[in-house]
Amino acid sequence: MDRQRAPQLLNGISLARVVLAVPVIALVLLGPTVRYCFVAAAVLFLAAAATDFLDGYLARRWHCTSEFGVFLDTTADKLLVCGALIALVSVGRASPWAALIIVWREIAILGVKAASATSGTVVHPTIWGKLKFNVQCLAIILAIVRYHHRIGPMYLDQWAMAVAVVVTVLSAWDYLAQFSSLLRGARQ
Repeated sequence: MDRQRAPQLLNGISLARVVLAVPVIALVLLGPTVRYCFVAAAVLFLAAAATDFLDGYLARRWHCTSEFGVFLDTTADKLLVCGALIALVSVGRASPWAALIIVWREIAILGVKAASATSGTVVHPTIWGKLKFNVQCLAIILAIVRYHHRIGPMYLDQWAMAVAVVVTVLSAWDYLAQFSSLLRGARQ
């Protein structure tokens, strides 16, 4: 791939994730009243999430990353996840508490990353951040296509969302511990 066109293509893939978040949200909101909207939302969400893997694979293969690309990639992930979660809360398929914790983490870590960028430090995703995104995507897809039989006191997607919340908190802890010196310096 041409060195000048590769970043444009990679950023375009991340922007596709941002654009796909809008119809995913709309389809989830229409789900309770329009047949097959939940299925369409799940398929579209899966396609949007897959762009994250494609983007990362191509960036590694082409050895092509940029500060803007890293920021756009993580921002696209956050918009997709937070938008889908808020829509799921609206239709009663996700806990407001789970969504609150996940959205809080996404905004807080985005702020830490932005603050570190002002000092010239680019924060790359950690293994916890990647695991968090994967678990969140699985929980969201399961919530969109909810299997209507309970496993004990909760549905399968609710169990998955509980795991996503735990992994999300651990991921936040990892980032905040990693950048504790930046956070201490910001208070002075």
